[in-house]
Formats: sequence, structure tokens, C-alpha cells
Amino acid sequence: MLLFAEPRGGEIAPQHYAFLVDDGDFDAILSHITERGIPHWANPQRTEPGINTNHGGRGVYFEDPAGHFLEAITSPYPSAP
Repeated sequence: MLLFAEPRGGEIAPQHYAFLVDDGDFDAILSHITERGIPHWANPQRTEPGINTNHGGRGVYFEDPAGHFLEAITSPYPSAP
């Protein structure tokens, strides 16, 4: 579970957070962001709306209220050689 707090003064440096989730959690996340009209993208460049099917799973990118860049994926990235 993620809980968000309202920023209190000072500037926040946006960070990228990726979460490996199962299909049920992914569906819940996607439902939550689409029902609330939160923009989401299939790629980190934010040029393709929707979700991706990279690495044999599904993925989505979106921002939290403080501007952090969140990513939910159902399949891990392949290991580098």
C-alpha cells in the first residue's frame, strides 16, 4: 500500500519509483488511475498513452501528487549480461 502525504514547504526533487506487482494489483492500480482521470503512459518518455506489454508483462507510468514518477510492472526487467 502506498500512502501519500501533502508536501510541506521546500522543493521536492522528483524521483522514479518502480513497483513489481502481480496481475491483480496491476488491474487495481490501473483502475484507480483511470477512474480518477490520472494521466498515464506506456513509456517513460510520456509520449504513448496507455500501458505497455514489455518483457512478457504489463507496465504503466504515472505521476504521484508530488510529481514523482511511478511505474507499475508485472514482469521484471531482464537481467543485464
